[in-house]
Amino acid sequence: MVRLAGVLRTFVPLFDRVLVERLAAETKTKGGIMIPEKSLGKVLHATVVSTGPGSRTSDGTVVPCSVVAGDKVLLPEYGGTKVEMDDKEYFIFRDGDILGKFTS
Repeated sequence: MVRLAGVLRTFVPLFDRVLVERLAAETKTKGGIMIPEKSLGKVLHATVVSTGPGSRTSDGTVVPCSVVAGDKVLLPEYGGTKVEMDDKEYFIFRDGDILGKFTS
Protein backbone atom coordinates (compact mmCIF):
# COMPACT_ATOMS: atom_id res chain seq x y z
CA MET A 1 0.00 0.00 0.00
CA VAL A 2 1.42 3.37 -0.98
CA ARG A 3 0.21 6.50 0.80
CA LEU A 4 0.18 9.58 -1.35
CA ALA A 5 1.60 12.56 0.55
CA GLY A 6 -0.90 15.30 1.31
CA VAL A 7 -3.76 13.20 -0.01
CA LEU A 8 -6.00 10.82 1.90
CA ARG A 9 -5.70 8.11 -0.73
CA THR A 10 -3.77 4.87 -0.94
CA PHE A 11 -2.84 2.68 -3.88
CA VAL A 12 -3.43 -1.06 -3.67
CA PRO A 13 -2.87 -3.24 -6.77
CA LEU A 14 -5.72 -5.47 -7.92
CA PHE A 15 -5.78 -9.26 -8.33
CA ASP A 16 -2.28 -10.75 -8.75
CA ARG A 17 -0.53 -7.43 -9.48
CA VAL A 18 2.56 -6.37 -7.53
CA LEU A 19 3.77 -2.76 -7.09
CA VAL A 20 7.57 -2.51 -6.93
CA GLU A 21 10.17 0.22 -6.60
CA ARG A 22 13.39 -0.43 -8.51
CA LEU A 23 16.66 0.02 -6.64
CA ALA A 24 18.88 2.92 -7.71
CA ALA A 25 21.66 2.17 -10.21
CA GLU A 26 25.22 2.33 -8.96
CA THR A 27 26.95 5.41 -10.39
CA LYS A 28 30.41 4.62 -9.01
CA THR A 29 32.59 1.55 -9.15
CA LYS A 30 34.16 0.13 -6.01
CA GLY A 31 37.37 1.92 -6.98
CA GLY A 32 35.57 5.28 -7.06
CA ILE A 33 35.32 5.72 -10.82
CA MET A 34 32.15 7.51 -11.97
CA ILE A 35 30.03 5.57 -14.48
CA PRO A 36 28.35 7.66 -17.22
CA GLU A 37 24.55 7.46 -17.39
CA LYS A 38 24.64 6.01 -20.90
CA SER A 39 26.67 3.06 -19.64
CA LEU A 40 24.39 2.24 -16.73
CA GLY A 41 22.49 -0.98 -17.21
CA LYS A 42 18.85 -1.48 -16.38
CA VAL A 43 18.37 -2.27 -12.69
CA LEU A 44 16.58 -5.59 -12.31
CA HIS A 45 16.44 -5.64 -8.51
CA ALA A 46 13.43 -4.10 -6.75
CA THR A 47 11.58 -3.90 -3.45
CA VAL A 48 7.93 -4.93 -3.26
CA VAL A 49 5.84 -2.01 -2.03
CA SER A 50 2.36 -3.52 -2.19
CA THR A 51 0.53 -6.57 -3.54
CA GLY A 52 -3.00 -7.36 -4.54
CA PRO A 53 -5.04 -10.10 -2.83
CA GLY A 54 -4.15 -12.69 -5.48
CA SER A 55 -5.66 -14.40 -8.50
CA ARG A 56 -8.84 -16.44 -8.58
CA THR A 57 -9.11 -20.03 -9.76
CA SER A 58 -11.98 -21.32 -11.87
CA ASP A 59 -13.88 -22.40 -8.74
CA GLY A 60 -13.51 -18.93 -7.16
CA THR A 61 -10.86 -19.55 -4.52
CA VAL A 62 -8.17 -16.90 -4.13
CA VAL A 63 -4.53 -17.91 -4.64
CA PRO A 64 -2.42 -15.34 -2.73
CA CYS A 65 0.61 -13.65 -4.29
CA SER A 66 3.95 -15.35 -3.72
CA VAL A 67 5.63 -12.13 -2.49
CA VAL A 68 4.75 -9.69 0.27
CA ALA A 69 5.58 -6.03 0.90
CA GLY A 70 9.26 -5.59 1.76
CA ASP A 71 10.56 -8.56 -0.27
CA LYS A 72 13.57 -7.98 -2.54
CA VAL A 73 12.82 -9.42 -5.98
CA LEU A 74 14.43 -9.97 -9.39
CA LEU A 75 12.48 -8.50 -12.31
CA PRO A 76 12.51 -9.36 -16.00
CA GLU A 77 14.48 -6.99 -18.23
CA TYR A 78 11.37 -5.86 -20.10
CA GLY A 79 7.76 -5.45 -19.05
CA GLY A 80 5.82 -3.88 -16.25
CA THR A 81 3.73 -0.74 -16.23
CA LYS A 82 5.40 2.48 -15.10
CA VAL A 83 3.47 4.51 -12.52
CA GLU A 84 4.59 7.87 -11.10
CA MET A 85 3.32 8.97 -7.67
CA ASP A 86 4.77 11.72 -5.47
CA ASP A 87 7.68 12.23 -7.88
CA LYS A 88 8.69 8.59 -7.41
CA GLU A 89 8.73 5.94 -10.08
CA TYR A 90 7.04 2.60 -9.42
CA PHE A 91 6.29 -0.39 -11.65
CA ILE A 92 3.38 -2.83 -11.66
CA PHE A 93 4.07 -6.46 -12.58
CA ARG A 94 1.97 -9.59 -12.45
CA ASP A 95 3.00 -11.99 -9.70
CA GLY A 96 3.88 -14.61 -12.31
CA ASP A 97 6.21 -12.21 -14.15
CA ILE A 98 8.53 -11.79 -11.16
CA LEU A 99 11.54 -14.07 -11.66
CA GLY A 100 12.42 -14.69 -8.01
CA LYS A 101 12.95 -13.24 -4.57
CA PHE A 102 16.10 -12.87 -2.51
CA THR A 103 16.30 -14.46 0.93
CA SER A 104 18.91 -13.92 3.59
